[in-house]
Amino acid sequence: MDIEGRKQNSHPIKKESWREVMTLAYQSLGVVYGDLSTSPLYVYKSAFAEDIQHSESNEEIFGVLSFVFWTLTLIPLLKYVFIVLRADDNGEGGTFALYTLLCRHARVSTLPNGQLADEELYEYRRDEFGSGSRDIGLSLKSTLEKHKILQKGLLVLALLGTCMVIGDGVLTPAISVFSAVSGLELSISREYHQYVEVPFACIILVLLFCLQHYGTHRVGFLFAPIVITWLLCISTIGIYNIFHWNPQVFQALSPYYMYKFLKKTRTGGWKSLGGILLCIIGSEAMYADLGHFSQLSIKMAFTFVVYPSLILAYMGQAAYLSKHHILETDYRIGFYVSVPEKIRWPVLGIAILAAVVGSQAIITGTFSIIKQCSALGCFPRVKVIHTSPTNKHGQIYIPEINWTLMLLCLAVTVGFRDLKHISNAAGLAVITVMLVTTCLMSLVMVLCWRKSVFLALGFMFFFGSIEIIYFSASLIKFREGAWVPVVLSCIFLVIMFVWHYGTIKKYEFDVQNKVSINWLLSLGPTLGIMRVRGIGLIHTELVSGIPAIFSHFVTNLPAFHQVVVFLCVKSVPVPHVRPEERFLVGRIGPKEYRLYRCIARYGYRDVNMDDVEFENDLICSVAEFIRTERADAIEGNGVTDVREDSDNDGRMAVVGTASVNSEGSIRMCEDENGFSSELQEIAVAVASPRPRKRVRFVVPENPQINTGVRDELRELMEAREAGLAFIRGHCYVKAKRGSSLMKRFVINFGYDFLRRNSRGPTNALSFPQASTLEVGMVYQV
Repeated sequence: MDIEGRKQNSHPIKKESWREVMTLAYQSLGVVYGDLSTSPLYVYKSAFAEDIQHSESNEEIFGVLSFVFWTLTLIPLLKYVFIVLRADDNGEGGTFALYTLLCRHARVSTLPNGQLADEELYEYRRDEFGSGSRDIGLSLKSTLEKHKILQKGLLVLALLGTCMVIGDGVLTPAISVFSAVSGLELSISREYHQYVEVPFACIILVLLFCLQHYGTHRVGFLFAPIVITWLLCISTIGIYNIFHWNPQVFQALSPYYMYKFLKKTRTGGWKSLGGILLCIIGSEAMYADLGHFSQLSIKMAFTFVVYPSLILAYMGQAAYLSKHHILETDYRIGFYVSVPEKIRWPVLGIAILAAVVGSQAIITGTFSIIKQCSALGCFPRVKVIHTSPTNKHGQIYIPEINWTLMLLCLAVTVGFRDLKHISNAAGLAVITVMLVTTCLMSLVMVLCWRKSVFLALGFMFFFGSIEIIYFSASLIKFREGAWVPVVLSCIFLVIMFVWHYGTIKKYEFDVQNKVSINWLLSLGPTLGIMRVRGIGLIHTELVSGIPAIFSHFVTNLPAFHQVVVFLCVKSVPVPHVRPEERFLVGRIGPKEYRLYRCIARYGYRDVNMDDVEFENDLICSVAEFIRTERADAIEGNGVTDVREDSDNDGRMAVVGTASVNSEGSIRMCEDENGFSSELQEIAVAVASPRPRKRVRFVVPENPQINTGVRDELRELMEAREAGLAFIRGHCYVKAKRGSSLMKRFVINFGYDFLRRNSRGPTNALSFPQASTLEVGMVYQV
């Protein structure tokens, strides 16, 4: 079946207009670049905290400026803007986007219910690149697919980067807000400033997290003017300081000053790199928030607005400090001391607002990456709220994560009460995420882009060596605050591992306890019980075979529904699944059994449909399968064979949602009035004291429907009119006897705790409780 050609022709990719690009670039300033834009508040102060001293020769300050300039140029501009942003997963970014790209090209995905039919999805196959070093790429692909230990190592690497992003989501708001309010030191005596700064910072942080439920589309328009004002402010002050204090500061952009800096400061200079590193804090947000905006809009905003403004700000601070070696106050080196005294208070107000905006970038990125992990079975299910009415650009809000980040952020702020320790912690988190991105990006170059392995090694060696130097300078400060992201990452990594391990074991139990098709055939079309009107939707994680819960119902209940649909709602390693590829529908057993399988496929950034829409699309997909089954069997098209267990399942057809199938396919209508008996309408009316409600399938003109298909459609319609019941097992997962102590602890305590405190399946939550039946089952894994 030529899914690819059909989809590309029917839905050409829409090109964004310049107006849309500029609008998104404007919004990205408020959502993506707030954190990066506020870095001048604390970089120089962190670099000169205690490892190096500002001397009359200016070698230290010029050396730090040179490091800042080249770090900003090589990492955010060269690495992210020109290279990493190109590795988008159909418009989505982040550490897990790189991992899903690798999973699709090397089949190293850990999703247990993957199917060959998933590889026919449009977005699964769309990201093909050139055919460069094909032989080496195939060899690397084969090696990854053969060795399970490499697959697990790749997953751990991706999860490590994800956990560090979450840790960064805790630390970045703290450092941004705390550094902004530190300007109060210039007007408050030193013995009292901590009593003012910490409570003031906490109040701002609480307000920030309370704003999150409004969504990035509202927050972006609200915050963008603040960031633009801030960038204009720091660049203007920078230009003033350059020409007023030291126009020769441009010489410090030469790499020679980095050599002079390290030659003079030696070990102290190396340790100060942990503070210099903070100039690129927030760079990862460009990639993590890619799904909220577009690649071009993010590139334009950074290249033409953010980057030049930051360079001017850092040069201006260096120019001022190069003429001020003995400061009148004990504030030492910081941003506010270089601000002219007449405008210091207005700048303080703008800085506080900008710091609030700066925290938004990483919070938004944290929501995105947790949504990806949860959809791909690596994080407990959480409530995801899509804040945009049009659900555009993946704008989401996760309440549980938002309040968890807020509590942890307040704990860090109150616990440390010191910018030095918070900056040490944030620096380690940021550079670890960048190292993970570099490693995964090198694999993407070979496996996905099919570039030369030498090019990939060159990329990893060049950027990896820079990041390892910064990583070592941050790690040396482990006891001075850098332990925080390590501890947070370990906690989240354990949560992810336990949930993923329990999910895999639960699915393996389902596979091993599938019901035999011979047992089903021996029951006959009535299944040995009375078949009553209605549709029974049985939720299962299986994509093939009959789940054990079905035999439990058949042997314990006196009656069952006349139409049974085994429903599997699963995620696939692509951002979005097109509506016309949403459902895989097939039949289980002979036609007279009226047993169907329906697999609803969603990408990790898709919005699950509401109950009414999903219910209608589900029934219409089954009806469309019934209508086209006979023709497809004869003509050999429109159906794709996904029989992974040929004893149980027949062939399955790809069926779209009702909205895309309205022309040339069956659609369902409900009314309370009479209806005509035209050929294209098969309808049923149910007598009722109230006005009669009819359900009908509208099929194409002259559908050539034979009697058997017509009867089956009528029976499905009658069952739909009688009502729909959602049936699912309420599982209790326990480690089987003889399991190791570690496995018993992980399953019986860890996974069980996470399962009881996480959300149920999204499709289960959308159905009315009155129509839902839960049956307890014990899984001995």
